[in-house]
Amino acid sequence: MKPVRVGLIGSQFVSSIHAEALKTVPDAELFAAASPTEEHVKSFAARYGIPHAVTDYRKLLEMDEIDMIVLGCPNDLHCQITVDAASAGKHVVCEKPLCLNLDEADRMIEACRRAGVKLMYAEELCFAPKYVRLKQLVDEGAFGAVHLVKQSEKHDGPHSGWFWDTARSGGGVTMDMGCHALEFFRWMLGKPKTLSVYAEMSTQAHGGKTNGDDNALIIVNFEGGAIGLAEESWTKKGGMDDRAEVYGSAGVAYADLLYGNSIRVYSETGYGYAVEKAGSTRGWSFAIYEEIWNYGFPQEFAHFVGCVRDGKEPLETGEDGRAVLEMIFAAYESAATGSKVNLPFRAGARRPIDLWRK
Repeated sequence: MKPVRVGLIGSQFVSSIHAEALKTVPDAELFAAASPTEEHVKSFAARYGIPHAVTDYRKLLEMDEIDMIVLGCPNDLHCQITVDAASAGKHVVCEKPLCLNLDEADRMIEACRRAGVKLMYAEELCFAPKYVRLKQLVDEGAFGAVHLVKQSEKHDGPHSGWFWDTARSGGGVTMDMGCHALEFFRWMLGKPKTLSVYAEMSTQAHGGKTNGDDNALIIVNFEGGAIGLAEESWTKKGGMDDRAEVYGSAGVAYADLLYGNSIRVYSETGYGYAVEKAGSTRGWSFAIYEEIWNYGFPQEFAHFVGCVRDGKEPLETGEDGRAVLEMIFAAYESAATGSKVNLPFRAGARRPIDLWRK
């Protein structure tokens, strides 16, 4: 059986993770990369042994050999590239968040549906081994009836400059990392209907760089009575923090994604990895080994490649990405008004941040 040939759109941080992950998937072949800066894309392609490098993603979409593309570009580009890829008959893996607004989400979903291609939503926490085991315990009934799920992700700020520009990103830490928590809750609980969202947001440390939120608390009420509590921050020093908790009528679990998979390090100069998640490594920090495996990226891409190869429905779809985006809009509206926001929620704003800054 011929491999699934993949085109990467992007050549920076997250595309490096995509490339590293795909190189572990036997049925995948990295065939081309596209990025507007020629120097970046050529060095990126050389680093990962990708035979074709172009500066215009449309040239990549014209390659008949490519079966699937992976978006590792800024959020404001997701919609148009997805629509163009669908028209070219390419399956799409879209890095989170899905896009800037619900109208764009609907365009993306409809374009892929009409073209008969898959739109897959890259939420890696659903594939992280420790969290997969946690969900197995939930599904086995180890904790009885689950009534509270918590997720926390914190570091000292994003790794690429465009994240600070809310015109491109659509929002701050809630858009960047809160999207992980919201889909984590849905996945862990079996994707129940979302009833309401309440959020508190602030800009604590990075007001000189962005008009977006860098600290957020989000409470989600789900049908069936369970509650999700997210703590997301760009203000934490000392490296990455990613953990989850599950509380039920018959038990409790605490899962720290990095604890037990890291080395406690003190360095005056700092150190770096090709795919290091985030933050400065000067002073005390955690040095992670097998980081992309612990975060579930190789497993995620093995799943997506298998869906393309075998025609199966992906675990995470464009519809899941849209559901998360609706919750994000509700969170920004809640943070602006100080009130709980019921779903379904239809915002007229182009970006979630516009609701909070209004």
